[in-house]
This record gives sequence, structure tokens and C-alpha cells, in this order.
Amino acid sequence: MKYLLDTHIWLWSLLEPSKLKIQIAEILNNGENELFISPISLWETLILAERGKIELHPTPEEWISEAIERSSVKEAKLSHAIALKSRQIDLPHQDPADRFIAAPHGNMG
Repeated sequence: MKYLLDTHIWLWSLLEPSKLKIQIAEILNNGENELFISPISLWETLILAERGKIELHPTPEEWISEAIERSSVKEAKLSHAIALKSRQIDLPHQDPADRFIAAPHGNMG
């Protein structure tokens, strides 16, 4: 099955796996699942680091590059169709990053 990871799930899986619910950890550790990360999540990660919410070494940019290389996540593509869908979905809040992440990504690749 294909899963598009939320920013915090991706970060917790790498930095604080004990914060993950058992069901989420099982999904992440199941080699049959395809895991994707949105470029929006990488952007959110940089913002969290800039605001001092997380520390990533040696630099946030290098940490992200290394994390992508060593993990099994693939990059989900962004497109104009996803941007349009991001405004059509019903979320309880208006966080623009979450809207992009939650918008249907089709085949994600």
C-alpha cells in the first residue's frame, strides 16, 4: 500500500520513534508499503529548525538530504492539480502546508 507521511510522523520516525503509535510504526516498518514524503514536509522541517523547534545537524539542509538517502521514503510530486485539490478538501483548519499534504496525490510518483 502507498502512504504519504505527515511531517511529524516522518520526523518522529527518524528522531523520536517512541512517539509513534504501534499501528503507525508497523506501517512504517512493513517493507511491502511504499512510503512517500511531500516536498512541503521538507519545507516545514526547515521552518521548524529555523524556529528552534527541532535541532538538525550538521545543518538542517544536510540532515534532510541524509535522512532521505538513508530512509525508504520516496518524494511525492507536486503539481498544479494538487494545488487545485488542496483548496477543495475539507479540513478543520486552514494550514496551507497540511492542505497540500492532504490533497490527493494520485500515484505520488
